[in-house]
Amino acid sequence: MRAVRSGISIRSRTKQVASARSGLLAAAIASALAAPAGQAIAEDVSPLRLCADPTNLPFSSDSPSQPGFYVEIGQALAQALGRPVTYDWYKSYFGKRTVRVTLLGRQCDAMIGLPLSDDFMGPSVIFSSKIATEAYALVSRSDQAIAGVNDLKGKRVAVQYETTPQNLLAQSDDIEKITVLTPEEAMKALDQGKADVAFIWGPVAGWLNKTAYENRYRIRPVQGSGLSWDAAIGFAKASGPLRDQVNAALPQLGHTIADLTVKYGLPTDQPIQFGAADASLKSAALGAGVQPQPAAATQAPNAPVTVGETTTTATTTTAATTEPKPEEVSAGKEIFNGTCAHCHGPDAVQSERHIDLRLLHNRYGDDMRDKYWTTVHEGRPAKGMPSWKEVFTDDQFESIYAFLLTVQSPADPGN
Repeated sequence: MRAVRSGISIRSRTKQVASARSGLLAAAIASALAAPAGQAIAEDVSPLRLCADPTNLPFSSDSPSQPGFYVEIGQALAQALGRPVTYDWYKSYFGKRTVRVTLLGRQCDAMIGLPLSDDFMGPSVIFSSKIATEAYALVSRSDQAIAGVNDLKGKRVAVQYETTPQNLLAQSDDIEKITVLTPEEAMKALDQGKADVAFIWGPVAGWLNKTAYENRYRIRPVQGSGLSWDAAIGFAKASGPLRDQVNAALPQLGHTIADLTVKYGLPTDQPIQFGAADASLKSAALGAGVQPQPAAATQAPNAPVTVGETTTTATTTTAATTEPKPEEVSAGKEIFNGTCAHCHGPDAVQSERHIDLRLLHNRYGDDMRDKYWTTVHEGRPAKGMPSWKEVFTDDQFESIYAFLLTVQSPADPGN
């Protein structure tokens, strides 16, 4: 998991085909070398296909010399399952879109390191048991006592732009904030004496402390809403049997995971709990509109077409003849915001017209339902839209459609 832009930020760019090919070969070699003598893997056993970012240390890398925390967990897991392992390398800058394209697009069987939360991708992704807890951390000199936010008063604190720590500390005038763009920049400011403490993404801080700063800093993870997450292995909804096999194998990997935690410098100190004063600081931040997770768009969508009625502003009526039931709309909205909102916007509020689903009826008129049904079942691969027919049931598709009916705009705002 990477420094958070949306919960646990997963980075994404375009897929690196050449890297994938070399990475698959490297992973296959590493998997073969990892198998103990005499433990042969049957040639007819299908490989465990895992998705990972090729340049996301300390978590993943396509370099055989430094595979990463999650990659090595994947190798150990495949060995425990008696299967070879292969990797589909994909940059994770796109966040949830990465999960949709790779895991839900059937390019891999599992993705290690997803946030263990039903809110992350809605019902389309199921999870293993917890494998780790990742958190922001307070980084300071080893001789410096930092036990909470109160100990930051009067100090210069490096915080990463647009993260929960920056939002929390923004409410405190007696803490000097030094805004940086990356954890690397924060650690450099700390090392050069330009900051007294860094409040940044713990796993990256730990990795840098181990590999670049000779472990001279103490890294204390912070526990609290928007500051820490349990990590797990994610699977597509239909992969329940594989998830169960993985859960059965995970207990025997406890020592391996602990060793890898140390190997990659991940923070192991007891987490700092937010006390009463810290909680009030969080409340102040939330009261000012700051959210630990990126907030949903606050702008109201254009006035919707009233389903089942004629309006003076709409040019045509909706395809539906009866008003959707409130419980169906609510269920559809929950699925939409959990899975579809990354591309199409929270509550379907989207400024890019070509992916603004509030314009479906304006574009397709009475064919809106047929167009929707075809798209969600068959996908539009050339446009980055996967098929969802193996993820959601028809009843769930109906509920999403019911929600979309309630947000349709009476006119195209681009006209």
